[in-house]
Amino acid sequence: MPTLLHLDASARTRSISRELSAAFAGSWRAAHPGARYVYRDLVADPVPFIDAGWTEICDAVLAAGALDLDRLGTLARTPAQAAAWRIVEPLLTELLAADVVMIVTPMYNYSIPAALKAWLDQVTFPRMSLAPRRFVVASARGGAYSPGTPKAAFDYQERYLRDFFAGHFGVTDTVFVTTELANSRQDPALARRRGEHDASYALALATARELGGRY
Repeated sequence: MPTLLHLDASARTRSISRELSAAFAGSWRAAHPGARYVYRDLVADPVPFIDAGWTEICDAVLAAGALDLDRLGTLARTPAQAAAWRIVEPLLTELLAADVVMIVTPMYNYSIPAALKAWLDQVTFPRMSLAPRRFVVASARGGAYSPGTPKAAFDYQERYLRDFFAGHFGVTDTVFVTTELANSRQDPALARRRGEHDASYALALATARELGGRY
């Protein structure tokens, strides 16, 4: 049976990006009764930043030239490396077991939350490949950053993740489900664009549900 790994990185307990991911996960689970569903809240249960022990394991992977990820733990030979591996192992095990990875990542300061970056750092090693896994990213932005908008060049969120998944994981099958102008709900300066946001949100929610049933 397939497995869905669902990662939340929104600091808001009730957020648009969480709503989108919940819509995807609900449709996916309905389409795959009895399948395995793994949920991890990277804000409520934060992943530590990598440390010296992690970098030593990474160096050992580079020195080996290539290594089966299932044997990565054999490189943890010192107490510091063993401590680092105890953090990595459950995270990497969840990732390797997944067929689909759903990531919740609002845009913070033009990029991704530190909580998500910490997870990515922990599970990423040289020359690893996660193809043919599929990645779905549920995202909300306070402003408008889609192609053709004045701030499109400041989108270091989607561009970073696409490049990261392709360059480090070998995964090019990444779908983004994005809502723009979320701040129009609170910011008087954006209130006139609330209709654009509502349309963006409705489309993203419908897309998330459709993708969940199809993936």
